[in-house]
Amino acid sequence: MEPQADIALIGLAVMGQNLILNMNDHGFTVVAYNRTTEKVDHFLANEAKGTKVLGAHSIQEMVAQLKRPRRVMMLVKAGKAVDEFIEQLLPFLEPGDIIIDGGNSLFDDTNRRVKYVESKGLLYVGTGVSGGEEGARKGPSIMPGGSPAAWPFVKEIFQAVSAKVDGAPCCDWVGEGGAGHYVKMVHNGIEYGDMQLICEAYNILKHGLGLSADEMHDVFAEWNKGELDSYLIEISRDILGFKDTDGAPLVDKILDTAGQKGTGKWTVINSQDLGIPITLIAEAVYSRCVSALKDERVKASRKLKGPRPALTSIASNPERKKAFIAEIRDALYASKIVSYAQGYMLMRTAAKEYNWKLNYGGIALMWRGGCIIRSRFLGKIKEAYDTNPKLSNLLLDDYFRGEIKRSQKGWRNVVATAAKRGIPVPAFSTALAFFDQYRSAVLPANLLQAQRDYFGAHTYERVDKPRGEFFHTNWTGRGGTTASSTYNV
Repeated sequence: MEPQADIALIGLAVMGQNLILNMNDHGFTVVAYNRTTEKVDHFLANEAKGTKVLGAHSIQEMVAQLKRPRRVMMLVKAGKAVDEFIEQLLPFLEPGDIIIDGGNSLFDDTNRRVKYVESKGLLYVGTGVSGGEEGARKGPSIMPGGSPAAWPFVKEIFQAVSAKVDGAPCCDWVGEGGAGHYVKMVHNGIEYGDMQLICEAYNILKHGLGLSADEMHDVFAEWNKGELDSYLIEISRDILGFKDTDGAPLVDKILDTAGQKGTGKWTVINSQDLGIPITLIAEAVYSRCVSALKDERVKASRKLKGPRPALTSIASNPERKKAFIAEIRDALYASKIVSYAQGYMLMRTAAKEYNWKLNYGGIALMWRGGCIIRSRFLGKIKEAYDTNPKLSNLLLDDYFRGEIKRSQKGWRNVVATAAKRGIPVPAFSTALAFFDQYRSAVLPANLLQAQRDYFGAHTYERVDKPRGEFFHTNWTGRGGTTASSTYNV
């Protein structure tokens, strides 16, 4: 019998099941496989009942149902499981067939797997898929990279099932090797930052101004009508309006310890490898770590005293209260601009380091729909790169420069007020600190270099000499003239 399936999908957790049903809706015949084969039967008898979805109880049976070139997509846990499935697939595939990893794999692993699979005569795609369960079902953001020769054979399927904004698919080819998974990693890092910024705004509204969950629901609903219009503001609005069975806000009953799966951490580690200051994403990762110290924080709260967080004088004056809420919005927006500017700085440096040709406007378009960080704001990033493809930093774009200028007074007031009242705003604060550092023609690193030369003979450059000329001073009269051979240690 002639093979019927356009693509196979391994991994029937919720994301896998929803992506299969999405592909089926768009006219593609999918063969479903899972290591625990009972899941295949259950899926076909329930969620996939009445569809064209096929099932397989072995790798061999799955591959036999695929048209050539065979396309096999994995949605399994990152790490060892991906390598194991590649080894299981190789004996049954032929040159030109395509293996696709749609999980949250580390881009370095994808770099390695592309080379390995290509050495066997096959093609490999490592693709970011963002949007959660709903995105997988209705249209995710898809960020494919890997073997360029594979793109023509997966393009139709990926772009058909992806989210659409103004008719354009939120999916395009990102680049070679691990480029797709890299862009997804940065997306997740930015997602960490967006979530932390929203939580800091919520914290000031709640503990500073004393707003109820219903009042905050109204604030977020209003914010979602303007430049902050985004999926994360939208769901935060809905969460604040959600009541438990007793009628009380459910959010108030949720323990304040945050989990994480590692992609934010990977982004921060890579930024340190490349020497790019994504300070806001780093603070977002560390804030989750601090939240996990719940028992320690409870004990510390009894012994470590600071000012009371209540902003009584502002909260009791309706006009001042309204104005301060607007300033919190400005702080959130300005900090968000800094976070995305830092994320794009990282991708720009990675493109040079790993020899990728990344389309920065195209990445913004891919993120505009389907994914967790989807927002109106991303359209402005696309416009910035359409206007100037060689833009070195988003902060230098006319639109974003204007928005920072407009927001700056409120942003500074919120950070200062929070610091005075002991309300932690690490992401707001680090965004402002970076902005002030980035716009400074002179920083105190001259003293730092003198310190490094004093204790380690690491040398320094001089403002009155050409760049690239290094000097060492015998600061104490006891040191010698020998300098360290490495400047950047």
